[in-house]
Amino acid sequence: MGFTDFVSDSGLTLLNNWLKTRSYIVGYHPSQADVVSFKAVKEAPNPATFPHAFRWYRHIASYESEFSSLPGDPSKEYTAYGPEVNELTINPAKAPEKEEDDDDVDLFGSDEEEEDPEAVRVREERLAEYRKKKEGKAKPAAKSIVTLDVKPWDDETDMKELEANVRAIEQEGLVWGGSKLVAVGFGIKKLQINLVVEDDKVSTDDLQQKIEEDEDHVQSTDVAAMQKL
Repeated sequence: MGFTDFVSDSGLTLLNNWLKTRSYIVGYHPSQADVVSFKAVKEAPNPATFPHAFRWYRHIASYESEFSSLPGDPSKEYTAYGPEVNELTINPAKAPEKEEDDDDVDLFGSDEEEEDPEAVRVREERLAEYRKKKEGKAKPAAKSIVTLDVKPWDDETDMKELEANVRAIEQEGLVWGGSKLVAVGFGIKKLQINLVVEDDKVSTDDLQQKIEEDEDHVQSTDVAAMQKL
């Protein structure tokens, strides 16, 4: 049968019951089954009424930026997942009496009923293992290639000293590259120098201020070009 809807209380109850002993819609890792189901839920379930669905919703929301890369078939509807039979009794008064030897899980256990400790332990171990793997995959730092123009005061400025002073600036996340002198007129040449910066560690504004502190050689600086790596 699968899930019916995630708007009505009955549909959310079905989802909540399904997630009682599960961390994900299918399997032990987030997948497209979680993505399509998450998108079908219009807003976070009420934590008091649907605690398991709420826990799952908050957890899957943390992967929203990775939805497109999660494994699975994104073309499947959320109704393709869930219980194979309707585990939600619409009218409990008309429900057949449960036989003593029935091994089915009671999906309408009271709110005070505790989860099976073994199921909780297994789920938490798998979650911890997945988080550990995810944390181990460090994302590469965002970097930019920058071309700076460093302008001297006049044609008598010692450009070798000017460049040496520029390259003497050291900072974590900053790597100096090639350079050249470019004529600007009246015998004056500016220094055009390339560098690679880690965006989170190096501010080009701060770097320009440091270069311009060399008042004996530097008149001004400009960012001639910038490109993300």
